Amino acid sequence: QVQLVESGGGLVQSGGSLRLSCAASGSTFTFSTYAMGWYRQAPGKQRELVAQIITSGGTNYADSVKGRFTISRDNPKNTVYLQMNSLKSEDTAVYYCNARYTFLNYWGQGTQVTVSS
Repeated sequence: QVQLVESGGGLVQSGGSLRLSCAASGSTFTFSTYAMGWYRQAPGKQRELVAQIITSGGTNYADSVKGRFTISRDNPKNTVYLQMNSLKSEDTAVYYCNARYTFLNYWGQGTQVTVSS
């Protein structure tokens, strides 16, 4: 069993910044072997990929956040981060951490990010 715990969400004004963290744990969980990602879901919309970082450190971003968000991972700390700058009202959503390895797929409970205009 793998646990993913997100933190760092909150209320921020448009143009501001937030840093999300996701701490992973589990008795047989090897963090460095998992692709880690951040997804978000706004009210009435489908969950969408925001950013992903694979085991080699390669990254992938949604077009809507390129140049504003940065995903990173700290393998010794079993933690993945999402630095969000120049936030916009359309970034308002619940942000979920995801860990994926072959057919294994785990989700956190989510953290709310609200951007006021």
